[in-house]
Amino acid sequence: MTESIQIGEITITVTRKDVKHVHLSVHPPHGRVTLVTPVATRLEVARAYAISKLGWIRTQQEKLQNQARETKRRFVTRESHYLWGRRYLLNVREAEAKPAVSLDHRRVTLSIRPGSSEAKRAVVMHEWHKGLLHEVVPPIIQKWEKRLGVSVAAYFLQRMKTKWGSCNPKAQHIRLNTELVKKPKDLLEYVIVHEMIHLIEPTHSERFLALLTEHFPTWREARAELNDLPLGSESWRE
Repeated sequence: MTESIQIGEITITVTRKDVKHVHLSVHPPHGRVTLVTPVATRLEVARAYAISKLGWIRTQQEKLQNQARETKRRFVTRESHYLWGRRYLLNVREAEAKPAVSLDHRRVTLSIRPGSSEAKRAVVMHEWHKGLLHEVVPPIIQKWEKRLGVSVAAYFLQRMKTKWGSCNPKAQHIRLNTELVKKPKDLLEYVIVHEMIHLIEPTHSERFLALLTEHFPTWREARAELNDLPLGSESWRE
């Protein structure tokens, strides 16, 4: 059951679940606030709890508002691009050949046909990013399948507006945000482990948090680092 409470300018979505403790969260990119409470919690009690945490909520929302946002990429020479948490300069080379991308030391070279549009350049780069992820993701999944005793039937890479990953426990599928190619690899691994644990426990229950803590003890630090990194330049929607 989902309801909402209003505290000044802040709207808080309240969801009752089979949990022992309340969980208050402020979500990127815009500071959406959710409160998960035990099933028997009255709305008045949830409201009182939220009011007691109002200072923390506003601090978290302010951090998100001030968080760095990547400038819109135009895919031109000497533009900064990020790969696995490191900054690279882009070199654009025009040639009458099949578009391609290569990596050399601190430089990414985009070979593109003369007159290719910004949109076409973006597509070529995105496909290259997916290829890099396809090289890295399967070994991580295989490693954690053994540790967790689960099986991932398939994984998918796609642009995702508000999530780093998602899981369909019934189909045993996980989805990963292609923006993860820009983040350090340990953060990619955290997202994969998070989604794979949903194959054991579909909800963010006490059991889920216990499993995540057992298998990935630094998950809180990983989540904080991931959410502190620059957001993508596109308009995010919740």
